[in-house]
Amino acid sequence: MDFITKLPKTSNGHDTIWVIVDRLTKSAHFIPTKETDCMETLTRLYIKEIVSRHGVPISIISNRDSHFMSRFWQSLQKALGTQLDMSIAYHPKTDRQSERTIQTLEDMLRACVIDFGKGWEKHLPLVEFFYNNSYHASIKAAPIEALYGRKCISPICWAEVGDIQLTGPKIIHETTKKIVKIRQRLQAARDR
Repeated sequence: MDFITKLPKTSNGHDTIWVIVDRLTKSAHFIPTKETDCMETLTRLYIKEIVSRHGVPISIISNRDSHFMSRFWQSLQKALGTQLDMSIAYHPKTDRQSERTIQTLEDMLRACVIDFGKGWEKHLPLVEFFYNNSYHASIKAAPIEALYGRKCISPICWAEVGDIQLTGPKIIHETTKKIVKIRQRLQAARDR
């Protein structure tokens, strides 16, 4: 878990992305938040977006952000039976692979925020979808494949976007253009 902060404020007042990555499958959730959100708000998001979909994690690796160091968060995780491991940003003592994944995601998401400006929040689900459907060498599959045991069913084969001419509703064309940008940003982040 980590936060990407200092983003342009959206119309909903969000200026932060809470990045949560599963260490086994590399699947990720990108949750828009506010830097000023209290721990109760973040806990409700955590239960809604993570616990309800995946259950309670056995362990969590996060940086030493004040949210994760709070007594409330620590007592909640203790009550849930989740072990908390703290790392130091960019010098993790606990899990280098997770920290590297988060660094790549931060690079990619910051670049997408630049492309999409204050409208980044409405594009975040698309970025998450593309990330989770992209091949990861470390698991030799896409995260969604590792998680569900099958490839994602999609009306468009976005891996070959640009190689084919699409016909259909305008939203498909617009989404495809955005996917091309997102794919380029993800590749640039991985190359770094």
